[in-house]
Amino acid sequence: MTLDELRRPAEILLVEDNYGDVLLTREACEGPQVSINLTVASDGEEALSILHGERAGFEAYRPDFILLDLNLPRMDGREVLGIIKAEPILQRIPIIVLTSSKAEIDILKSYDLKANSYVVKPVEFDRLQEVITSLEGFWRRHASLPLSLAVRGNAH
Repeated sequence: MTLDELRRPAEILLVEDNYGDVLLTREACEGPQVSINLTVASDGEEALSILHGERAGFEAYRPDFILLDLNLPRMDGREVLGIIKAEPILQRIPIIVLTSSKAEIDILKSYDLKANSYVVKPVEFDRLQEVITSLEGFWRRHASLPLSLAVRGNAH
């Protein structure tokens, strides 16, 4: 089922340590053409804690997709990507790497680790808003999600 068919906002986990990028992404997620509930983790360990329900006040959280930066403190995005895609309970969550790196090695490694997409983070806010709108639109209107991801009540 698509999110449009379910008539609910997209649940997105943003894994990003740069506070400025978090603020810009939040603002882009509040645009009139998108319907998004955004949860933010500031590093890879926090992201895994949220997904496993280990963060205070959270049940195990299953976002519709994850926006993952590669350059994170404590546990970098590559390691997070590898862990999520290796865990049967998490591996079906789509992961879009959203990072400033244009390096071919990072692109190849991300796809080797089973990233669903690799997007170079735009510098301009208008372009970031365009990226967020198009990602949300694709996952909302076109992508069919497994019912185990699509129909649920996430407490966060």
